[in-house]
Amino acid sequence: MQCGVNRTGPGLSTLNTAGEWVGFFADFCRAVAAATLQAASAVEFVELNQRTRFDATRQGAVDLFSANTTWTLTRDASIGLQFTNTLYYDGQGFIAPVSLNVKNLKEVSKAAVCVTGNTTTEGNLAEYIRANRLDFTIITLTSNDSAVSSFLSRRCNLYTTDRLALAGFRAAGTNKPEDYVVFPEIISKEPLGPVVRNDDPAWFTIVRWIAFAMIAAEEKGVDSTNVARMRNSSDAEVRRLLGVEPGLGKSLGLDEAWASRVIEQVGNYGQVFERNLGAGSALHLDRGINASWTKGGLIYAPPMR
Repeated sequence: MQCGVNRTGPGLSTLNTAGEWVGFFADFCRAVAAATLQAASAVEFVELNQRTRFDATRQGAVDLFSANTTWTLTRDASIGLQFTNTLYYDGQGFIAPVSLNVKNLKEVSKAAVCVTGNTTTEGNLAEYIRANRLDFTIITLTSNDSAVSSFLSRRCNLYTTDRLALAGFRAAGTNKPEDYVVFPEIISKEPLGPVVRNDDPAWFTIVRWIAFAMIAAEEKGVDSTNVARMRNSSDAEVRRLLGVEPGLGKSLGLDEAWASRVIEQVGNYGQVFERNLGAGSALHLDRGINASWTKGGLIYAPPMR
């Protein structure tokens, strides 16, 4: 299974010292491989960027694109692609060096702002500046790496992107995280999730329900450490999820153990979050609105039946 990713940073998707793609969005690629090809390792990662990601997905160069890419109406309706789910509810924010002596946008009277082009981030920034009549100069760069480099070299005072990516950059992309502050303001909604072509409804449905299966597993307390034991559960939905009571696999054109493999080899949604983004990671993010709906968040799966 060929999965498109981009080099967003630690916790999201990046190459580790062994040359392996790791991170929250890379792990979803592995989940799809585990469900459809029996093994989480049966995935070939294809590095894409802001300019190539949609064309490559639409043209079939990859089966799936999994990254911090925002679901919008025009992207969903007019470029031959479909977003399957929201895997992370995010918002656009700003980061600044502590030496600028500001703690939020309201304290910034004049600034140059670095942003990556061909993104919703660029459009949001322009709209926010106009609406609030700010004396900000936009410096548009061709990639995340070049935007970050320009910010670190002080070509601009601020850098803006999804707050999830800012957290990763601050934690692992700087020599001294304490030298940078992420502002509290959030200027947009950024629902992030996987993208597939819009000409294969069966594949769309498979990818969508793999994500829902990971979410449902967390809701039901099924994780990579207890899958075998949970197959003896008396909970009907757990038994359907794990293929003990058959039917879900057939509906998707998969074998009945598809979700069991995802959970066992990759983990449930909460495990993937914790490993890459949570307290056990370099980012130390709390779940916030990305908690399960049972704990007051927005992460929710339709019934597995």
